[in-house]
Amino acid sequence: MARKTKQQALETRNHILDAAIERFSEHGVAKTSLADIANTAGVTRGAIYWHFKNKSDLLNEIWAQSESGLKDLEHEYQLKYPSDPLSVMKAMLTYVLEATARDRRRRSLMEIIFHKCEFVGEMATLQFMQQTLFLECYDKIEDVLRECMTAGQLPENLDTRRTAIVLRGYMTGIMENWLFMPDSFDMAADAPQLIDVLIDMMQHGQTLRVAQMQPV
Repeated sequence: MARKTKQQALETRNHILDAAIERFSEHGVAKTSLADIANTAGVTRGAIYWHFKNKSDLLNEIWAQSESGLKDLEHEYQLKYPSDPLSVMKAMLTYVLEATARDRRRRSLMEIIFHKCEFVGEMATLQFMQQTLFLECYDKIEDVLRECMTAGQLPENLDTRRTAIVLRGYMTGIMENWLFMPDSFDMAADAPQLIDVLIDMMQHGQTLRVAQMQPV
């Protein structure tokens, strides 16, 4: 019985998360109350408070689940492309663009983050969490870039921090623009070519290299 109860609690938690994504995506975070989410999920507000402290906690959990899924996928690509970190990175970046266009849940999440969430009031805590994730993301990207450099797939004098900033900005910019005007281009179909442009920039862009000291 205890096992069944635990499973039911997990199902209720996931159902609440699905309802929150639906409401946040359609109406925005600020205009969505916990009562709205409870009604959509068909549960009581008490059930929501049993699992989550507030809207910020809900949204942070949604984001965390999305990121954990990417970690599992990265492991799959590492097994598929052993000793080939550049192919792993290309596959991951391509997937992110394709999934944002084709996966309804991920698209809704990106719409919430880019266009449906104001980081004020109770959501200010989430902003701090996202800022921390951004910094961790830069560090993670730099680690991957260094792996590619060690494998001889990227220039040995690549400025990894600058490149990480450019890469993150490139990816978020494409997704945000597409989400604002989905009919302006086919992001899923264009994803491989868009990532090739980014890789080409990293491999050949002179402004992404560490500046060499000129002899006196």
